[in-house]
Amino acid sequence: MNNKNIITIDGPSASGKGSLAKALAKHLNFILLDSGLLYRAYSFCFAKTESHVEAIKFFSKLNIDIIDHRMHIFENNIDITSHLRKEEIAKSASKLSSLKETRDNLISFQRNLATDNGLVADGRDMGTVVFPNAATKIFLIANVEVRANRRFLELQNSGQEVNMRHLIEDIRSRDKADKARKLSPLRPAQDSIEVDSSNLNPHEVLEIVLKIYKKNIREF
Repeated sequence: MNNKNIITIDGPSASGKGSLAKALAKHLNFILLDSGLLYRAYSFCFAKTESHVEAIKFFSKLNIDIIDHRMHIFENNIDITSHLRKEEIAKSASKLSSLKETRDNLISFQRNLATDNGLVADGRDMGTVVFPNAATKIFLIANVEVRANRRFLELQNSGQEVNMRHLIEDIRSRDKADKARKLSPLRPAQDSIEVDSSNLNPHEVLEIVLKIYKKNIREF
């Protein structure tokens, strides 16, 4: 594994991690690891089996493909990615992700996605736990109102009914839970660089992170 070409992007929900990760993977022609989607897929499997032992067996039968630099997950050749993006699955995935059994089942799978061809890993503990030796670690943040508005538009565009006040409450609640959990709490790696996307457009965020990456690989 070439840690020089691993970029981790951690941060709270709706901070823009997914959009940045996709843009970086496309620009650099790297593999994209969407850990949030993997946890949602595992939650989907756990809901069907109600057992960690059976859930990982079910999970291993799902097919994962990269389409237009985004991770897609298939069950029996049917793309279930949009289903996994639903808010109720996000909530159950958030709860399951705090359990040791869940994280143990997925950590080796995530690490196995890294190759010498480069990887962009999007999540909450990519730089602290999954890829602690990555050369470039970004901790992406944004204020709660901006994040809620992004999530509102995303859910609305997918045809889901959403309430802005409830979204803000949910984001604050998830932030508190993510930071307080004993196993892999949400926190920046000591050698990560914080980028605030609140007042930046996606292209501006991409340019900032590309400069950081290019500087890091020269010094690595």
